Amino acid sequence: HNSSDVDSKHITVRGLQPYTEYTARVRCGAAKHFWRWSDWSQPLTVRTKEGTPSGKLDIWREITPVLGGRSVTLFWKQTPSFQANGRIILYEVTWEKIEDGSKPESISFSSVYNSTRIFIENHSYRISIMAKNSVNFSLPSVLIISRATDNSKKILFRSFLGTKELKEGQVNGTDDGIFISWEPRSMCESYIIDWCNFPRLQPCDLQWKRFGPNTSSAVISSADFIPGVRYKFHIYGSVANRAFLLEKKIGYLRELPPRLDPIVRKVDLTYNSVTLSWDYYLTNESEPGFVRGYHIYVSPIQGNCNLKGSIKHVLSDDSELCKYTIENPEETRYTVKYLVPNTKYKIVVKAFTGGGESPIVDFRYIDTPSNSNMLYFVFLLVIVPTLVAAVCHWKMEWVKECCCPVIPSPNKSKVLSFEEFKIDSEKVLKINDCIPDMLAVDSNAEAQKW
Repeated sequence: HNSSDVDSKHITVRGLQPYTEYTARVRCGAAKHFWRWSDWSQPLTVRTKEGTPSGKLDIWREITPVLGGRSVTLFWKQTPSFQANGRIILYEVTWEKIEDGSKPESISFSSVYNSTRIFIENHSYRISIMAKNSVNFSLPSVLIISRATDNSKKILFRSFLGTKELKEGQVNGTDDGIFISWEPRSMCESYIIDWCNFPRLQPCDLQWKRFGPNTSSAVISSADFIPGVRYKFHIYGSVANRAFLLEKKIGYLRELPPRLDPIVRKVDLTYNSVTLSWDYYLTNESEPGFVRGYHIYVSPIQGNCNLKGSIKHVLSDDSELCKYTIENPEETRYTVKYLVPNTKYKIVVKAFTGGGESPIVDFRYIDTPSNSNMLYFVFLLVIVPTLVAAVCHWKMEWVKECCCPVIPSPNKSKVLSFEEFKIDSEKVLKINDCIPDMLAVDSNAEAQKW
């Protein structure tokens, strides 16, 4: 600021900020030679006086149903648009019923606090929080909590949302934080996302962030986010200082491999296959990632694996495994086919997440049985003929009599053994010695000769 009043020993500088330190210096110029200036004086530091806080606090709440009402934990923080214009000495919280216009209740807290807990009944309540310095209070920040049993507002709000049950959607981490998107609603005046930087602590340190009505995605970042920890996010829409839950999200800054392998409960073996059954992998909050599926690793003890339908997987020691991938995390059964009978295999089931899987350490060992069909075939082709041959050799005479009986010779018949019944050298059967059943006379020439 320049002043041409050479007799004045003071100057008023306007437009400064309240409760702000400024440094001032003075120098003078020659009357005749205006371009000549003296050296600057020593700097003087001054602070302007306090003023009324400008702007509003950013406030949020966490509601827990309890016997006879609700426990409400209130949080507040100063936003970049909030100007304390002094030293905040206290915060004042006021709550009152909306329906019956009863007398408000209020409580004050030292400036070192940024949260408190109050008890309210099941009525609708109007809650306001103000910051105070030595001059005055800031404008109140207001939020309204609807009746616990009055769903008129919720029904109106859900008409824009639908009646679907809210499910936790999965979100992914990025280099900058955790990316979250939601479906925008035209009636919302703003959106709020809340989460806990330390979800495993109770109570957790609730954090929240507000977004404008034209926003439908955000990257939530925090220096406290660490890989392998599951974070929960609630997305609210705000209408006339009332907040309604829109969506739920869960995600990791970065997923890590599962800590444990699935527990295989049953193994069913055939000569050329093995069926494994394991327990459903429970993905609770302590898991370092979302289970996306399972890997089955199989290999014979001797030699490499080249089973049909598998892909080759090489371990750090250059040993090879056959790898099967199941991309359904709810699957609990799988059959490995095309095994070799009467062979010893090693096998393991691994769960994998977006962060991969844990190293393979322990295997389960199985022995495929011999092929019963092959044994039966060998039995039919070798054993049965051998047994038949042995029996035939043992009962040779009996078999010979059954299959090739001896044809009696007439010359050896006792009937023809008498000497007196001979004509020349041929024996002659005496008719009297035989009692025929039937007689037939042959009239041909040969018979007449006899």
